[in-house]
Amino acid sequence: MSLRRALIALGLLLLASSVIALLRGAFGPALWLAGNGLVLSAGIAWERWRYRAPDTQAPGPGWQRTDERIVDADSGRVTEVWYQPATGERRYVLSDRG
Repeated sequence: MSLRRALIALGLLLLASSVIALLRGAFGPALWLAGNGLVLSAGIAWERWRYRAPDTQAPGPGWQRTDERIVDADSGRVTEVWYQPATGERRYVLSDRG
């Protein structure tokens, strides 16, 4: 089982436990369990969205390729860093050159 799946299961277990605690009238523990379950679940969802795999195509107009190059840990391929000056956003694109 991967760490991500184990953490998702833990988050769901915390949320289910909060419902049980709430039904039993234990509002303090229910709030604590629900809060931790939501933080854990939201953190995993955000991590999955934010730290996605590099793109395979260069971004559109307005983007500038930087001199930065890194090696993608999953594929072992060189990844180029692109920069959008208007927003400060950065994108990572697998390079065809290396």
